Amino acid sequence: MYSKEQASQFKQAFWTAFGQYMQPVLSADGLRTNWVNYKTGVKHINFKMQADNKLATIAIEMNHPDKELQQLFFEQFATYKTMLRSSLAEDWDWQLHTTDNYGKTISRIVKETGPVSIYQQGDWPKLISFFKPRIVALDEFWNNAKAAFEF
Repeated sequence: MYSKEQASQFKQAFWTAFGQYMQPVLSADGLRTNWVNYKTGVKHINFKMQADNKLATIAIEMNHPDKELQQLFFEQFATYKTMLRSSLAEDWDWQLHTTDNYGKTISRIVKETGPVSIYQQGDWPKLISFFKPRIVALDEFWNNAKAAFEF
């Protein structure tokens, strides 16, 4: 078991390594992108990558505090489901009004993998292989769909 400080150091080391690995990868617009802290440019819609000692997830999260507006975002994504599926080349799990790690109600479209641990450097290639194609595919999708989510 790792102390909080050690766990934090492992996570920071992984995300730094992932960021460096992704640095030469340009966005769908041909621009440099901070892949680790991807900015969608639309408030309350985030692309999140997370990893712990059991699994890794990548998700489109809708976290608007108004549940009805959150559901509207979710339904709007559903209208783009075919385009999203085409970009990702796989099915993801659609979760309307679930709870995040902090007890906050969110909706999300998520893919997970496991068992894998961010605390095991031997698993880092698996994590990178999981995250890289999916965040790049999300960027491609978002490049085509973002305008529909801006109000």
